[in-house]
Parts: sequence; C-alpha cells; structure tokens
Amino acid sequence: MQTSFARRFDGVSGSAIRDIFKLLGQPGMISFAGGNPAASALEDTLLADIARDVLLRDGKRILQYGATEGWVPLREQTARFLREDVGLEVSEADVLPTTGSTQAVDLLLKALVDEGDVVLVEGPSFLGSLQAMKLYGARLVEVPMDAEGLIPEKLEEAVRQYRPKLLYTVPNFQNPTGVTLSQARRKAVAALAARYNFFIAEDDPYRGLRYEGTHLPSIFSFDTEARVVYLTSFSKLISPGLRVGAAVTRDPALMRKLTVGKQSTDCHTANLTQAMVAEYLARDLLPGHVQKICARYREQLTHMVDGFAGFPDGVEMVRPQGGLFVWAALPDGMDALALLQQAVQRGVAYVPGTHFYANGGHLNTLRLNFSNSEIDQIDRGMRILGELVKGGQ
Repeated sequence: MQTSFARRFDGVSGSAIRDIFKLLGQPGMISFAGGNPAASALEDTLLADIARDVLLRDGKRILQYGATEGWVPLREQTARFLREDVGLEVSEADVLPTTGSTQAVDLLLKALVDEGDVVLVEGPSFLGSLQAMKLYGARLVEVPMDAEGLIPEKLEEAVRQYRPKLLYTVPNFQNPTGVTLSQARRKAVAALAARYNFFIAEDDPYRGLRYEGTHLPSIFSFDTEARVVYLTSFSKLISPGLRVGAAVTRDPALMRKLTVGKQSTDCHTANLTQAMVAEYLARDLLPGHVQKICARYREQLTHMVDGFAGFPDGVEMVRPQGGLFVWAALPDGMDALALLQQAVQRGVAYVPGTHFYANGGHLNTLRLNFSNSEIDQIDRGMRILGELVKGGQ
C-alpha cells in the first residue's frame, strides 16, 4: 500500500546522521564521525547525586507538568552563566530553555521561516541544522568562508540579492570546519543584520571548549536592534543526554512566538534535567569541569593534528583553536565518500564533507572528531587514514 507522506520530506534524508550513530556503536570501530564528548567527561556519579538532591528537595514539582517558559531556577542560572561567562547583557526573561540547542534551531525556524524563504548558511554548515531548514521549506543559500570565518562582503552581496529572513552561523570553532569568526567580522555581521533587517541565529555550543587564544565577544554583544538570537547548549559542557539548551532573545514578540512553538512541540523541556543543570550551575561546578575536559581535548587534538604528518603532500588541514573537529581537504580528484568505505573496512569512520554543504559537492573534504577517541585510537586511526589517502592517489 502506498503511503502519502508530507511533501516537506521530499529530498530530505536523515541517512548521514543515522549512519554516523550506527558507526559509533560498531564494536572495535575507531569513530572520528560523531561529535560526542569523551566518556570520561560525563560525570555520572556527580549527576546522580544532583538528581537525588533535587528530587528530594523539589520532587513533587519536578514530577508534575511544568511551564513552557522553563524551570525558573534554570532560567536564572543560565542568564547568570551568559552574563558572567559569555558577557551577554541578559536577564532570565530573555532565556527560553529548550530540549537541546537542536530544538532551539527548530523553534526559530518555525517562528520565522515560511516555505520558500531564504536562509543564509555558511559553506559548509552543520548538517543537522541544514536538515531542519529543508524540512521547513527554506531556500538555502551558502555564503563563503575563509580562515577568519564568514566573509562579510560576500554576506552583504547575498543579503542584497536574496533578502533573507535569517542567517545561521556557528562563530566559535565552527562545525564542521573548526574556524572561528574574527571579532571585526562579528561586529560587521551584526551591523549588516541591523541595516538590512534580517535575523541571525548565533549557534554557540562550543564556546567553552577553547584550547588556545582568548575568548571573543559574541555577535549578540554587538547587536543593538535585537536581531541576533543566541543559541546555547550544555550538551558539550555537561551532558548531551540531558538535552538542555536555550534560545536567548531580547525581542519580546519573538520570545512569545518561540514559546508558543515550543508549547505545541513538547509542552516543556523535562523538569528533572532542567533542575539538574540549574543545580550544577548554582554550585559553580562548570568552570572546574570545563578546565579539566579542555586539558584532555587539547591533548587529543594535538595527536590528531600530528597524525597528518603521515598524510601525503596536497592534504590541507585546519587546526582549530577549540571545539571538537578537524576539517581536511584531500588532493583534488580524491573522493572522501569512496574512501570512507575503505576506511570502515579497516575500522575507522569519519564524515565526508559533502554532507555539510547545502548543495553537496566538495567531495574531497572530510570532518574528523577527536573528543570521543582515546589517544592510542587517534594515533592508530590517523595512521590508517594516511595509508589509505596515499594509496588512493
């Protein structure tokens, strides 16, 4: 029997994401494919104690339905975190807790984008967000990047030509390239949004994971017209399984739309996980934890970058200052999709870069994750990939 599914799913495939998580679970697989935190970074015993504490203190409220606007202590603690750690001038009224930053992206698209509206994205961009945009019928237009991130002159050209509703950007240690948008460009991008009246989704889940250099002001901090929506997440810093993030906006009308959209999606983010993250932040546990995991990730990144010494000439690699990913381009004519099949046969997985481009192409690119592999696995996996690239020339 033929089933008539909604047309919004035509041409939208989740296979790349599904395949990534399948590879993560294969026994013996060295997976550079996902974006998972290290298992050692997940404080299961501590979080179990926190869960017990908040349930004993507020169990009846936690186990009941909650407000769509979110658990009040979490909104307060998230606003404090954003003021003290990120430098945003916000209050709890500007914070909507979400079920991960993935939901924050989805709610923003639901509030702003009609079918056929133009959304500008970095080329390349995060494939999960690209998928969400396609499901809302957005017309995706890529804006080029270089070593300093999104190019403002190219952005203005695209804005003037396409009159977009929204720009989606990951300014810190971008997924997938690892590139960080320079401070001058952040200011320029915010100014363009004010001048041409479009919104910016500033997706910033990796900011805390900086291994060298200094933190830069957010695009949000340069925004004078409430055109920037800051999206944050505790998935990479505390736990992805808790599914707690936030959308932050100083536009009350937009906040109302986001809240109504969330109400029809999941009523509210789980009270228990909201309360756990609020308690974690209230105890000021995050700074010490981030310092510890950054030391580990810095070492893993160094081993992955050093592993490129075994690759042939013509391979280009971007060393990030933080985040979870290394981006590489193979010599012209090489196909990272085809190479993946050989790599998997030898027990190594990665994500071909073509999946991160709105219109595909760029078949010689790939994204490697270093956070979810042990040092010896990184060394062995990079040695295998180097051998395969040499053999494929």
